[in-house]
Amino acid sequence: MPNAQAQIGRRHGPDTRILIVDDHPIVVAGFRRLLHDAGWHAVEHTSSFAKAFRLCRRARPEAVVVDLAMSAGSLAGLSFVRRLRRYDSDIPILVLSMHDDPLIARAALKAGANGYVVKDTSPEELVQGLAAILHGTPYVSRVLASDLAFHKTHAPESMAIDALSSRERYVLSLLAEGKSYAQIADNLALSYKAVAHLCNRLKPKLGVQSLQELVRFAVQNFPAASTTTRKPAKHPKDSG
Repeated sequence: MPNAQAQIGRRHGPDTRILIVDDHPIVVAGFRRLLHDAGWHAVEHTSSFAKAFRLCRRARPEAVVVDLAMSAGSLAGLSFVRRLRRYDSDIPILVLSMHDDPLIARAALKAGANGYVVKDTSPEELVQGLAAILHGTPYVSRVLASDLAFHKTHAPESMAIDALSSRERYVLSLLAEGKSYAQIADNLALSYKAVAHLCNRLKPKLGVQSLQELVRFAVQNFPAASTTTRKPAKHPKDSG
């Protein structure tokens, strides 16, 4: 097996295989051009997390650049990052996200990403972030670096959290894991409408107004469901 230096050395020529996982054609086209201009020509693309994982198993790219949300509207990319990291402990993963929230960036890094770059950053920083993780160096957008370094967070509303039911806690932990409404509905054997209604009821309870704010709250206050949160028993009236 090649040593670590040889592995890193292969990651910088024009034949370096880079996989982009994103469902915005304009973003992908722009990023392809940036990579080409920077000297990376072997760039593949997919808009499916499932296909991306298959490509990683089959083609073994030298790096993966992944959009954290895509059209799912949540943080589905977190589940993909965790799954890929469990499969391959070494592949460099750069998250390219619209979220400039240090809590979400920290969650992505905890899930196994090597870097986190905000989408509205400069083109130079995108290339810099990819080059850094290919060299084995973690990278975070400058706009987030200080907040991450000093752990700037807001204290949770403990009384609101204490008042939540076990089902509400479980749904929040699934949101923190990056699950979509459809995935949560499947996990709990509920209808999509029932899950959406439950989340809409949660927003005023927790003092948030949007799904993005609800996901942020979940990421800040609830761990992954698969490790610490017990799945609640299904109640007949919850069948939606």
